[in-house]
Amino acid sequence: MTQETDVSGFDDLPGELLMWVLIVSELLVFGAGLVAFMAVRLSDPAGFAEAQSHLYRTGAALNTIVLVTSGFLAAQALHLRRAARRMAARLALIGAALLGLVFLWIKGAEYAGKAAQGITWDTHPFFTFYYLLTGFHAAHVAAGVVVLCLVAWRDEPRNIETGAQFWHMVDLVWVLLFPVIYLLG
Repeated sequence: MTQETDVSGFDDLPGELLMWVLIVSELLVFGAGLVAFMAVRLSDPAGFAEAQSHLYRTGAALNTIVLVTSGFLAAQALHLRRAARRMAARLALIGAALLGLVFLWIKGAEYAGKAAQGITWDTHPFFTFYYLLTGFHAAHVAAGVVVLCLVAWRDEPRNIETGAQFWHMVDLVWVLLFPVIYLLG
């Protein structure tokens, strides 16, 4: 008698299946927001371009470097933990979380600058989308910082892999938001 093994296409996915469900759903939400942004932009390209000129592109580019670097540290943490370098893995996770805080600090400075200019969510439809999309992303960064800290504390490889999954989604969303909101003219 032979014993059959249930094999699913999901068995080879890294991390947790439920985290993948969360990631896909979050990407769909952000994707819908970006599609809506682009559609509304078509109705007022000059107004969107003028509104976009008030953004701090250098800070956003710096934030891109910060998040990509933190994603690298999160990925390295898993390799370090699997190589039995537990303290180095924890430090990499803490470093990734600290870079997440740097991202939030830069984003907060950008929001403060907009407030000082009198630019709010209802100044122009561009800024409605700007605050909605970047604010929702910043909330994910804050959640990711908490996740990275929890994973540094409970640093089993499976936990690190799942935490890094979420953090990479946060990175990916920013890599999509940055050019669409800050650079497309």
